[in-house]
This record gives sequence, C-alpha cells and structure tokens, in this order.
Amino acid sequence: MTHRVRFTNEVAGADFHELLAVLHRSSASDERSSREGPSTGNDSAVKVLIWADEDVARASDRVSQIESKLKAATGIDLVAPTGCFHGGETIKNDSAVVDRMLRQINLCNLDRRSYVIAIGGGAVLDVAGYASSIAHRGIRLIRLPTTTLAQGDSGVGVKNAINQFNKKNWVGTFAVPWAVINDTGFLRTLPDRDFCCGFSEAVKVSLLKSRDMFDSLCRNASRIAARDMEAATEVIKQSCQMHLRHITEGGDPFESLESRPLDFGHWSAHRLEPLTNYEIRHGEAVAIGVALDTWYSAIRYGFPVQAAALVCRCLADLRLPLWHRALEDFDRVLAGLEEFRQHLGGRLTVTMLQDVANPIDVHEIDYDSMRLAARKLRDFLDERR
Repeated sequence: MTHRVRFTNEVAGADFHELLAVLHRSSASDERSSREGPSTGNDSAVKVLIWADEDVARASDRVSQIESKLKAATGIDLVAPTGCFHGGETIKNDSAVVDRMLRQINLCNLDRRSYVIAIGGGAVLDVAGYASSIAHRGIRLIRLPTTTLAQGDSGVGVKNAINQFNKKNWVGTFAVPWAVINDTGFLRTLPDRDFCCGFSEAVKVSLLKSRDMFDSLCRNASRIAARDMEAATEVIKQSCQMHLRHITEGGDPFESLESRPLDFGHWSAHRLEPLTNYEIRHGEAVAIGVALDTWYSAIRYGFPVQAAALVCRCLADLRLPLWHRALEDFDRVLAGLEEFRQHLGGRLTVTMLQDVANPIDVHEIDYDSMRLAARKLRDFLDERR
C-alpha cells in the first residue's frame, strides 16, 4: 500500500509543485513520474476534477488559485470548473450529493487514471472519497484536508462513507487515497470552534500510543486553543503520522480483525452526533467520548484517576466540550454500543486504557459502570465551575 502524504505551507502558492508532483499517468515509471510531475510527452493530458467545500472556497482565494494554476499547467486537463458543495455533517445525509458527483465523473469521462482533488473538511472528503471509490471501482483521489480534524486524522485514513438510516457512516468503502496534502494555509481561515475540534483526535491517539505526546499536549493545550500555529501544526503533524503508521504498519488497514484502537471514544461519539441532530461537531463528540471512556477505564481497568482528570483538563483547555444534554438520557446513548458492534461486525470490541499508551481491548461493557463514568464526568465539570 502506497501512501503519499505531503506537508505544505501554501499549496496554492509557493508549494504548488507538491500538488503537481502527485499528478501523473499510470505506467511502470509511476514513481519516476511522480517526482517529475505530469507527463508532457506523447501521453494524453492528465484529467483532473476539483470538488471543494463552498465555505472554504469563500473564506480565501486558495481554491481559485489552485484552479487557475492547474489550468495553466502543462499536461493537465482541468475538465470542469470547481464543483462546490456545502460542508459539514449534513452533506453525508444526502445521497443526492453522491449522485451529482457520479454524474459529473461520467459526463467528464474520467477513468481510473484520472484524478479527483477534494478540498474540504472530513465530511466533504468522506463523500468525495465515497463517490470516487465507486466510480469505475476507483478514481484516483487527492485529498486536501482543510480542518485540523481532517489533517490530523481522517484525511490520511482509508475510509469513505455517508450516513444512512440515521446511523453514521453506514454506507461506505475502504480505499487508499492517491495522495494527501496537509496544507497549513487552509487552517488559518477556520473559525475558532472548528480549529479546536480536531485536537480531540490528537488527544485520543496520544493516549493510545505516546505518553510524551500526551504530556506535551497537556502542557501546550492553552497555546493551541489560542491558535499558536507553531504548537498547533506540530501536534497535527504528530497526530497524522501516528494515524498513518497505525494504518500502514498495524497489519489491519481495512479492519478485518476485531481490534479497532483508533476508535477509542467513538462508540458514544457516533451515537451522540445523530442524537443531537449533528448539533455537535464530530471532534466535539469525540472529546466527550474520550472523556467518558477514560473515566470508565479508571473505574474498571485501573487507569489512574489523576490521569483521567488530566485528560479532561487537557480537553477543556483545548476549548472542547465535555458534556451535552443528550447524555442526560444515558440509556439512549448506551444503545450506541450495539450499533457500534454491528458497524464493526462480530462480537463487541471496544478499546479502553490501563494507562497512557497502554490500551486494552474489551468485549463487554458494564452498563452500571458506564453510567457511573458519566456521573464522574459530570462531577468533574461541576467541580470546575
């Protein structure tokens, strides 16, 4: 599995060559071509289609600059003007968006050696990735994630999905993106809420894999929330690389085994999103889910109570929520465990923690202990007031 990941500061400007470098024809000399850029010989031009989050396109001129540079590039056939789509989780609830994308792929005569460049947050990337992966069984997808969440986590992943039956990611595919370009320039236009959202996944992966990263996150949480870009981009890069190593070296990129450690905190997060009618962002739901499972780990598996409190303080310092009124009817939240089991297949497998960087897979959840974990979380918040 080849995973091309690039880190840039201005892919629409001085770093545009990084995008050109991953656009090439398929041949025995792919790797040579990827370094040299698109073919300018006898091969036909590379067909490219751009899909972008309309809010991203409005927030700056980066999308239009990328479009203009591709139009001017030798060996590139930009087959249509940039298609803009409304971002956020609601795009994943509308199958008509997928139909629109597939129609455009067909009308523009894209094939398996053509490219879709998807520019946006995780939801737009999910839908674009799903449409790209089912057209001709796979159009080459280049992701340009524009949120901290997508750059640190989902953008580098191999999952694509839309929601169905009021269940998150019920319809989807596994498909390795052709390339991922994490560009810092896109992050500067994010609203504060969306900027902070992505760091819940960084907390999650650090708890699973690195005490040093977790300690660093705790020290720098306030700086990150204040949009100190040096601190923020370093965490995003570390988070991305840890997710990437897990996918490429963990031995189970397409989730055929029981263990899903990167889904720590997600069983309740995936339930909370539809329960709140997607009022909370995915990153916010993950923050609540991580806090909840951290307290459960303290109750059931010896995770230090002081560390559980530290996790919650870190998330709070990152300006992430730790509670939503939907938790007050906790039995409705607990129904998410069965949905989670069905989504993964086989017996229930949930990752918990014995300590920082010491995860454990469990196959049963004690509902009374999980209810107690919710109360512990609420008590923590009451003590901070």
